[in-house]
Amino acid sequence: MNRSARISLVLGTFLLFAGISGSWAVDIDSVMAKCADCHGKNGASTDPDVPIIGGMSLAYIDADLGAYKAKERPCPQTEFKAGVKKGTKTTMCEAVKDLSAADIKQVADFLAKQKFTPAAQAVNAALATKGQAVYKQSCEKCHSENGKAPDDDAGILAGQWIPYMKAQLAEFKSGARKGDAKNKMKKALEELDAVETDAVLNYFASQK
Repeated sequence: MNRSARISLVLGTFLLFAGISGSWAVDIDSVMAKCADCHGKNGASTDPDVPIIGGMSLAYIDADLGAYKAKERPCPQTEFKAGVKKGTKTTMCEAVKDLSAADIKQVADFLAKQKFTPAAQAVNAALATKGQAVYKQSCEKCHSENGKAPDDDAGILAGQWIPYMKAQLAEFKSGARKGDAKNKMKKALEELDAVETDAVLNYFASQK
């Protein structure tokens, strides 16, 4: 067997096993470098409009990215915050469109292993104190441990950026974003006035 035939045989065998095992594994370093252009290194966002995602649970990130890929979550336009595409427009749906389910799982696994880094932001102490009561009454059932628990799969809210959380609450309240089939978030928010909403957001932001 000549050299060319041996190379063809090896390559063909490799392709066969790749086909059996499913899609190609994602280059996680390359993908996370692109994510970092908006979400910061290891998902530790320093932009108030971009969520901190490093340290979220694998299940939460996996479901969230899957929802963006299926366009089941709103995909408002945003701009790259850094990198070669800085200032250009993009959306989360665009960012994940070429990732397979296995790729998304790998990204979620990487991010879930990172440490959650609370946002460095000003918090209204008086509102945060008022917000504790609102949290106990309206939020604790789903967002346990003062919003710190990654395993409740509702997303870490403790230390999250206030502007980002406020934008998400607006999507829930309008019905554009649905947390579940029963729209529990929308119903909970309809029971809160603007002051109570700001108070609980400051409470979450005050948690470290």
